[in-house]
Amino acid sequence: MKKDIIIVCITALLVALFLYASFSKYFDYAYFQRSMYNQIFPHWMATCLIYTIPPVEIIIAIGLMQERTRLIALYAFFILMALFSIYIAAGLLHVFSKVPCSCGGIIKSFDYGEHLIFNIFFVALSGTAIWLKKSKHWKRKTVNHLHFNNM
Repeated sequence: MKKDIIIVCITALLVALFLYASFSKYFDYAYFQRSMYNQIFPHWMATCLIYTIPPVEIIIAIGLMQERTRLIALYAFFILMALFSIYIAAGLLHVFSKVPCSCGGIIKSFDYGEHLIFNIFFVALSGTAIWLKKSKHWKRKTVNHLHFNNM
């Protein structure tokens, strides 16, 4: 029961983050587009990302809200945030000639170090939720298996 509460609290934070991030991109769409076209990747890739990142964030948030899709959505959240984190870390390490942030809302006021810490925090939260969810599932499976075998 305690694990369930922790998973729900973490999930609520993850949902809030992705809904906030996606809608802030839509609310300041011109800024988001300019920022994406100012990234290091080719124009065609920026166009693709402009049209896919916000809806993917919304889809993941919706997946997190439903029990039957929560685990897969947690993995998707973890992977997407890890990729964003790697990109920011590469920028901090000067791997690219430029790495302008395309984040919206209050997050765009972060410097790269703050943004990386913020992202790593949410990667760790999603990893924790995955671990709790998997350990809960494994325990339930083991208990059901033992119960079935003892009948």
